[in-house]
Amino acid sequence: MTKAFESIRQGLQEAIAHTQGKDVAVRTHRPAEIDVAQLRRSLGLTQMEFAAKFSISIGTLRHWERGDRSPHGPALALLHVVAKEPQAVLRALG
Repeated sequence: MTKAFESIRQGLQEAIAHTQGKDVAVRTHRPAEIDVAQLRRSLGLTQMEFAAKFSISIGTLRHWERGDRSPHGPALALLHVVAKEPQAVLRALG
Protein backbone atom coordinates (compact mmCIF):
# COMPACT_ATOMS: atom_id res chain seq x y z
CA MET A 1 0.00 0.00 0.00
CA THR A 2 2.84 2.39 0.75
CA LYS A 3 4.21 2.08 -2.81
CA ALA A 4 0.81 2.94 -4.32
CA PHE A 5 0.38 5.89 -1.95
CA GLU A 6 3.82 7.25 -2.79
CA SER A 7 3.10 6.97 -6.52
CA ILE A 8 -0.19 8.84 -6.14
CA ARG A 9 1.41 11.48 -3.91
CA GLN A 10 4.22 12.05 -6.40
CA GLY A 11 1.71 12.38 -9.25
CA LEU A 12 -0.32 14.92 -7.34
CA GLN A 13 2.75 16.95 -6.47
CA GLU A 14 3.83 16.96 -10.11
CA ALA A 15 0.35 17.99 -11.23
CA ILE A 16 0.28 20.87 -8.75
CA ALA A 17 3.76 22.01 -9.80
CA HIS A 18 2.76 21.84 -13.48
CA THR A 19 -0.35 23.97 -12.93
CA GLN A 20 1.81 26.51 -11.09
CA GLY A 21 4.01 26.80 -14.17
CA LYS A 22 7.01 25.02 -12.69
CA ASP A 23 9.28 22.96 -14.91
CA VAL A 24 8.19 19.36 -14.33
CA ALA A 25 8.83 16.30 -16.45
CA VAL A 26 5.21 15.62 -17.31
CA ARG A 27 3.51 14.75 -20.56
CA THR A 28 0.51 16.77 -21.58
CA HIS A 29 -1.70 15.94 -24.52
CA ARG A 30 -3.41 18.95 -25.98
CA PRO A 31 -4.56 19.21 -29.59
CA ALA A 32 -3.19 22.16 -31.54
CA GLU A 33 -5.23 25.34 -31.83
CA ILE A 34 -7.54 25.42 -34.83
CA ASP A 35 -8.70 28.32 -36.99
CA VAL A 36 -12.44 27.74 -36.81
CA ALA A 37 -13.34 30.46 -39.33
CA GLN A 38 -10.90 29.04 -41.88
CA LEU A 39 -12.24 25.51 -41.29
CA ARG A 40 -15.81 26.69 -41.78
CA ARG A 41 -14.93 28.58 -44.97
CA SER A 42 -13.01 25.59 -46.34
CA LEU A 43 -16.22 23.57 -46.03
CA GLY A 44 -18.16 26.30 -47.82
CA LEU A 45 -20.60 26.78 -44.95
CA THR A 46 -22.13 29.88 -43.41
CA GLN A 47 -21.89 30.33 -39.67
CA MET A 48 -25.50 29.20 -39.29
CA GLU A 49 -24.96 26.10 -41.43
CA PHE A 50 -21.73 25.13 -39.66
CA ALA A 51 -23.25 25.61 -36.21
CA ALA A 52 -26.32 23.57 -37.13
CA LYS A 53 -24.44 20.72 -38.81
CA PHE A 54 -21.98 20.23 -35.94
CA SER A 55 -24.33 21.02 -33.03
CA ILE A 56 -22.45 24.12 -31.92
CA SER A 57 -24.32 27.15 -30.67
CA ILE A 58 -24.06 30.09 -33.04
CA GLY A 59 -22.92 32.32 -30.18
CA THR A 60 -20.08 29.98 -29.30
CA LEU A 61 -19.03 29.73 -32.94
CA ARG A 62 -18.96 33.51 -33.25
CA HIS A 63 -16.85 33.84 -30.10
CA TRP A 64 -14.38 31.30 -31.50
CA GLU A 65 -14.18 33.07 -34.85
CA ARG A 66 -13.66 36.49 -33.24
CA GLY A 67 -11.00 35.08 -30.96
CA ASP A 68 -12.86 35.98 -27.76
CA ARG A 69 -12.73 32.32 -26.77
CA SER A 70 -11.02 29.19 -27.98
CA PRO A 71 -12.49 25.74 -28.34
CA HIS A 72 -11.16 23.24 -25.83
CA GLY A 73 -11.81 19.72 -24.64
CA PRO A 74 -14.33 17.69 -26.65
CA ALA A 75 -15.19 20.66 -28.90
CA LEU A 76 -11.56 21.02 -29.96
CA ALA A 77 -11.32 17.29 -30.60
CA LEU A 78 -14.51 17.41 -32.71
CA LEU A 79 -13.16 20.31 -34.76
CA HIS A 80 -9.95 18.41 -35.48
CA VAL A 81 -11.96 15.41 -36.68
CA VAL A 82 -14.12 17.72 -38.81
CA ALA A 83 -10.96 19.23 -40.33
CA LYS A 84 -9.62 15.79 -41.27
CA GLU A 85 -12.82 13.88 -42.11
CA PRO A 86 -15.77 16.27 -42.49
CA GLN A 87 -17.92 13.85 -44.48
CA ALA A 88 -17.47 11.09 -41.90
CA VAL A 89 -18.61 13.45 -39.14
CA LEU A 90 -21.58 14.60 -41.20
CA ARG A 91 -22.57 10.97 -41.86
CA ALA A 92 -22.22 10.11 -38.18
CA LEU A 93 -24.32 13.08 -37.11
CA GLY A 94 -26.87 12.18 -39.77
